[in-house]
Amino acid sequence: MTILEAIDARHSVRAYQDKPIDPETRRQLDGFAAACNQESGLNIFIRYDDPDGFDSRLAHYGRFRNVRNYIVLSGKKSDDFEFLCGYYGEKMVLFAQQHHLNTCWAALTFNKKKVKALIPAGETLCMVIALGYGETQGTSRKSKSARDVVETPCDLPWFSQGIEAALKAPTAVNQQKFRFSLRNGSPFISVRGIGSMTKVDLGIVAYHFEAASGKKVLH
Repeated sequence: MTILEAIDARHSVRAYQDKPIDPETRRQLDGFAAACNQESGLNIFIRYDDPDGFDSRLAHYGRFRNVRNYIVLSGKKSDDFEFLCGYYGEKMVLFAQQHHLNTCWAALTFNKKKVKALIPAGETLCMVIALGYGETQGTSRKSKSARDVVETPCDLPWFSQGIEAALKAPTAVNQQKFRFSLRNGSPFISVRGIGSMTKVDLGIVAYHFEAASGKKVLH
């Protein structure tokens, strides 16, 4: 499965099969997380066979069921911390999709107390991502149009491809508050208005754009 096929196939999934992730897939996931940490300076790691992370009233309220594996996004706080968590977290999400696993971002609907206990002193927990074999493959959601998110019209193929992929990126409560423009010929992403986890959203969306366009996004 290519990265573009993974972007098309990936949807949020909250209910999972009682099926463990096999050892070889775990090895590849852990290796990819290590590579992401090397690039970003974050501390991304995966908890396997651990139902405690989503054992809470909030998780049940969020309709999460049988989540036994999850990706933890943490690290030392910096100006770019949330953006990096979004960017590299989505890299993990799409890598997992390429290995036929399903995911769902979670900002509030997990057991924060239990997950925070896993974080080393001096580091900050950003979010977690449910991981496993979904009961379904999820469904597509309503999306804005390219006209809604582009401030600088551009008919270059790479830009159009990037925007198409960006519109498929998950954002908090499907806000899609991001905007793209061009600055000296380079794509630039910003956020319009305020909302929960908008900096994380920008990182997620930036990765989608870069994966499809091959162009580095400024922010």
